[in-house]
Amino acid sequence: MNSRLKSFFHDYWCVAIIILITPLLLFATIQILPTHDDWFGATKPDFDPFFIKERFLFYGYHWRPFDTWIGYIVGRNPQLLFPAFNHICVVVGHVLCSFLIYRLLRLLQFDKFACNISTLYFFITPSAMATLFAVDSQNQVYSLVWGILAFFLYIHLKTSKYIIWFITIFIAALCKENGLMWALICPILAFGFDLIDKKTLKKDILIGLSIMLSYALAVFLLPKDVVIHPEYIPDTVKVIKNIIKFLVISFVTFDYVYVLHQQHRNLLVGGLLFVITLPFLYFLFINIIKTIKEKRVICVIICLLIAAAPHLLTIYSMMHVYAGLLFITILIAYSVNKYGNNIKYVFASFVLFIIAAFTIDSHLWYESNESGLTGKRMSQEAISKTGCPTDSIFSIVINDDYQRLSSFCVAPQEAFGWSFATQYETNYQWPNHIYELTIDMKEEKKIDSIITRAQKKGYHTFWIVRKDGVTVLKY
Repeated sequence: MNSRLKSFFHDYWCVAIIILITPLLLFATIQILPTHDDWFGATKPDFDPFFIKERFLFYGYHWRPFDTWIGYIVGRNPQLLFPAFNHICVVVGHVLCSFLIYRLLRLLQFDKFACNISTLYFFITPSAMATLFAVDSQNQVYSLVWGILAFFLYIHLKTSKYIIWFITIFIAALCKENGLMWALICPILAFGFDLIDKKTLKKDILIGLSIMLSYALAVFLLPKDVVIHPEYIPDTVKVIKNIIKFLVISFVTFDYVYVLHQQHRNLLVGGLLFVITLPFLYFLFINIIKTIKEKRVICVIICLLIAAAPHLLTIYSMMHVYAGLLFITILIAYSVNKYGNNIKYVFASFVLFIIAAFTIDSHLWYESNESGLTGKRMSQEAISKTGCPTDSIFSIVINDDYQRLSSFCVAPQEAFGWSFATQYETNYQWPNHIYELTIDMKEEKKIDSIITRAQKKGYHTFWIVRKDGVTVLKY
């Protein structure tokens, strides 16, 4: 038994570490409260008891029925389940992704040391934290889970291969649209590691394009009333900015808050943490650069670009790094694998990286938690000052110059959900109707005239939201 246990830790020490860390990760993430889009997305509490079309068909900008099912589940008991259930789904999905990635790396014939290093990198890297700490990111996580499963099925199945592959990719796309990219990723990745030949590659790319066309046709035929938001319309400047974000966040590890966030900037600490990560990044990329022309590296980079493409063309934020993180992990495994038995310096640099990554992750968690608590404090202040249940509220939010940074550092009015977070604090008993108006600071002088016009429409309670404070006026 002892020999078996030793063998397990030798082969799967990253799995053992992940299992040990997961309870702490669960406890930490469950503390993070909703902010910003969390108050409006499909995963917020949904109280409709019927199987409405949004749970199955195209809804808003997206076709994500699994999101609406999560909203339905947490709507049964919001105070108990929201956002705890959402966070549990994300963490469990991230752990599942990590285990699947280890198996995938073994399938691609990397040695066990490279698999352990790379899997643990995926699990703990700060570039995954915007997804891991978000309330509504289970769509991103499970899109990757189903994508990896699609690859396994694509490689191992003989009978009914293409039907089951089609179904799996379709499920990945119903989690989040970028899951559809696995229709192209599977054959390209398989070809890169000599799991299929060139003839099969050409045939399966055509089949993959047919899968994507089938999804597009289904979306086109579904009944919907959607106006595409300007943010989702690509333009040259936006794409260039997105590519820069993609390269920096994906391949460089640093504390985003200390380096990028104006209100919390600390370049000394941020620079020190960045320097600690550099030796590991050096050992990784020196091998990748040397082997950039090899078929395996080229195919993995193509897969990375395909996975990131939907976001690069529309919106690319820190949360979207997760879509391509698997392929960065494969590149890391490939690089580590090149060192063979000469791995002592790689391992020492990885230990330094883990120390820096854990420190950065802890800081990102702290800021995410503080953003959520800010929204809660503001909600409690608004409810306390209002005094008694009020059916209708007119909310005037004064926009300030606070710089938002993903879900880590959210502007107070966004953490407050532009007043809609108060409904959660009252267990969605009141207010039933909130009319929200956002104005710039230079328009504050118009507040009196706005209130006068709103009174004529029947509003008697007003919330004035300035920075992290709420003023309540009653007429």
